[in-house]
Amino acid sequence: MDVDLRKLRYFVAVAEELHFGRAAERLHIAQPVLSRQIRALEDELHVQLFVRDKRSTELTAAGQQALNDARPLLVSAEALLRRAVVASRGSSTFTIAFMPGITVTSWVRTLTGRHPDVTVELVRTSWDNQVEVLRDGRADVSVVRLPIDQQDLSVRPLFDEPRVVVLPVDHRLSGKETLAISDLAGDHLLQDPDAVPEWRDISVELREGTRRPLPGIHSVEEKLEHIAAGAGFSVIPLSTANFYTRPDVVHIPVDDIGPNQVCLAWTASRRSPLIYEFAEIAAGERP
Repeated sequence: MDVDLRKLRYFVAVAEELHFGRAAERLHIAQPVLSRQIRALEDELHVQLFVRDKRSTELTAAGQQALNDARPLLVSAEALLRRAVVASRGSSTFTIAFMPGITVTSWVRTLTGRHPDVTVELVRTSWDNQVEVLRDGRADVSVVRLPIDQQDLSVRPLFDEPRVVVLPVDHRLSGKETLAISDLAGDHLLQDPDAVPEWRDISVELREGTRRPLPGIHSVEEKLEHIAAGAGFSVIPLSTANFYTRPDVVHIPVDDIGPNQVCLAWTASRRSPLIYEFAEIAAGERP
């Protein structure tokens, strides 16, 4: 049986919205058309994907499994299309993704010096999409900050760097030269506690169950705005803190938290010689 990717896209939209009307609006199609396509997919798979009544739409166990499998399949299909379009241009393009605070200039110069016919493109990423750009074909390699989901990826360590605490300039500790993470046990961390396990283990708000929801933060700039406004603190790599300086926040070294590990990642199934050559360049040169 051949799987229709269009029906899978429709299915994922309904599964994520759990509402046929909202999914139809998202897909820009009529709701009856969407309903027919989902029924057709269920007939093809010989399973029921949703339990639907007048009040709600819920995934069945088969639907949840189909959702887990459909997402990476659609991403892979998108990557295939992107790479095919690039190949059709008849020129060699190599795309490097990188996280804030990391400069890749020296690596790019070395690569283009060896291959002047190669056009290098750059993609700035964030914590949310530093791996996604590999899986959907937007980048050939990505300079990532751990931890990441390493499934189906090749990951090569490059270097470690210290992490620092970023505080508003009027914070009670802002004049300190160094801190211990325990100094911030009573403060609000503006990121996932799992990213700073040393703080998670001594946090007052986690122990007392009073932790406030995190604001939607998708960039370093947004994070710094929240910190400057007094909403909390964050722990970030030193290079990022140095790159994003501003007068209303300070960054302070922390004595008792581990460093951030920077790595180069690429999709394990890729066999491009340029990827392996760039990996050797990056591993041999600190930016």
